[in-house]
Amino acid sequence: MKPTAILLLHCLDKPGIISEMTRFITDNKGNIVYLDQYVDRVDGMFFMRIEWELDNFLIPRDKIKEYISTLYAQRYKMTFNLYFNDVKPRMAIFVSKMSHCLYDLLARYKAGEWEVEIPCIVSNHEDLRYVAEQFDIPFHVWSIKKDHSNKAEVEKAEMELLQKEQVTFIVLARYMQIISDEMIKEYPHHIINIHHSFLPAFIGAKPYHQAYERGVKIIGATSHYVTADLDAGPIIEQDVVRITHKDTPDSLVLKGRDLEKIVLSRAVTKHIQRKILTYKNKTIIFS
Repeated sequence: MKPTAILLLHCLDKPGIISEMTRFITDNKGNIVYLDQYVDRVDGMFFMRIEWELDNFLIPRDKIKEYISTLYAQRYKMTFNLYFNDVKPRMAIFVSKMSHCLYDLLARYKAGEWEVEIPCIVSNHEDLRYVAEQFDIPFHVWSIKKDHSNKAEVEKAEMELLQKEQVTFIVLARYMQIISDEMIKEYPHHIINIHHSFLPAFIGAKPYHQAYERGVKIIGATSHYVTADLDAGPIIEQDVVRITHKDTPDSLVLKGRDLEKIVLSRAVTKHIQRKILTYKNKTIIFS
């Protein structure tokens, strides 16, 4: 695969933005291999993802961000992020005791589905160490007391590990702890959670039992970025499965777990591909 640059941007919609950005790339001998854009007509915002090959690009890759910032970011009051496809994201996985999402993530990783590195798995229990060992990935455990009196100390140690391993984003694969505001600030819109319901329905604990009591005909799973508001961050992916009056809380859990794996993996895939833009509390997902 040829090295490419990936530019994600958003700003107020104005005439000429696409023309300006494509001219910048082509004038500097870049070959555009992907372009997708969207205009939110309610807020008047413009969103774009553009990717181009770097083989013959005249601007050194370490100067591209500076050029874009100087030439366009100030003029259009543009927010942008620049990535390179040959720089793999580094993903840390946080787990507790449930293994279904962890196994699915690691299987996809080992199968080569994702251009990503997984330098560590973090947990608050020893239960899933054997899974990490099967995949030869370092497993780190910090137990959190029931009264949470050591939680700040634990998160400090976790943050030191994440920085040491140069982790770029975190996946909560049924990690049954609330992430602190401090960690969220360090990884804004870079912590992906899987919630076992079709949000905003049935937030919090035991959503399948809530669904059973309510008598709903579908259950769902939602993957979202973590924010300070519980289960209320920008939604990346959702899906549902039909249920009937014959289902029990236990059968809902089994059906839901299958769905959780798929929904979480779809969200992680889009994040790794750098195809997600967040604006306000929503996501723009490029194809």
